Amino acid sequence: MKIAIGNDHTAVELKHIIVDLLEEKGHTVLNLGTDTEESCDYPVYGERVGRAVASGQADLGIAICGTGLGISLAANKVRGVRACVCSEPYTAVMSRRHNDANVLCFGARVVGSEMAKMIVEQWLDAEFEGGRHQRRVDLIMEIERRECGEE
Repeated sequence: MKIAIGNDHTAVELKHIIVDLLEEKGHTVLNLGTDTEESCDYPVYGERVGRAVASGQADLGIAICGTGLGISLAANKVRGVRACVCSEPYTAVMSRRHNDANVLCFGARVVGSEMAKMIVEQWLDAEFEGGRHQRRVDLIMEIERRECGEE
């Protein structure tokens, strides 16, 4: 699987840990984040990850900033992205099973590296359940279509 990863200056070290994990698991990683700790703007990297996923350049995305919140807001502005902020594995699993989340976000200042690895592993292992959840995802995507003027 090809996974896009993006980060701001607060998450350089954690990004490299997650990239190593992904590559060990046989995934191809598209690094769209910064590799310097010089202050930068997380919306740039959230959008990059979102666009990579929405365009099909990547199958899934991971975006990391200080809290995971700002970068998730930016990623969610990209049409077709369902980015979720997860600080523990249960929410990550449910975001895939019930919401078909295609971008995982978390905070480098919120979770440690071992927790981040658990979150990523369980998120990647989870699968969308469809059924009644598909109807709900469709409703979410309908909101997006209306907001884009496609009624």
